[in-house]
Amino acid sequence: MEEISDWNCQIPLAGHQRDVQEKRMKIDHICFAVKNLDDGIAYWERVFGYKQMTRPIENSRQKVKVTFLRKEDSITVKLIEPLEGNQSLLNFVQKGGGFHHLCFKCSDLEDQMTQLTEKGLITLVRPQPGEAFNDHNIAFLLARNGLNIELIDTDEKAGML
Repeated sequence: MEEISDWNCQIPLAGHQRDVQEKRMKIDHICFAVKNLDDGIAYWERVFGYKQMTRPIENSRQKVKVTFLRKEDSITVKLIEPLEGNQSLLNFVQKGGGFHHLCFKCSDLEDQMTQLTEKGLITLVRPQPGEAFNDHNIAFLLARNGLNIELIDTDEKAGML
């Protein structure tokens, strides 16, 4: 029997169970907070060769403006700009912004949240519709070392170009 090492415990898993757990979560995108989406898009295009893949979408619940960027054979990047009323994100981008969260796509969002909270992650935002994902549910958790984790259960992105 093999073990998967976790922050707080050792979980013995048979080979098949380990394979199922590993398939449950797949990185969908990484997210960076910026002062201005247009400036952020231009920077990522000029410096890293990314192209805008969605038009900007306002997420009224999270109080952010969102766009996704893509590059062939690379990970999807999401840029977020704070909207009025999102003081914590506004403060973050006023200090330079930067990496905001890592997003995992999972097959069952509620089940994955339960598993992650049992492993010590803290729920920041319970599942709620996310406009950037055509109102499919999104959720946020806080992992060790201040890592924000977003969970989604869809491939859909709103406003595809």
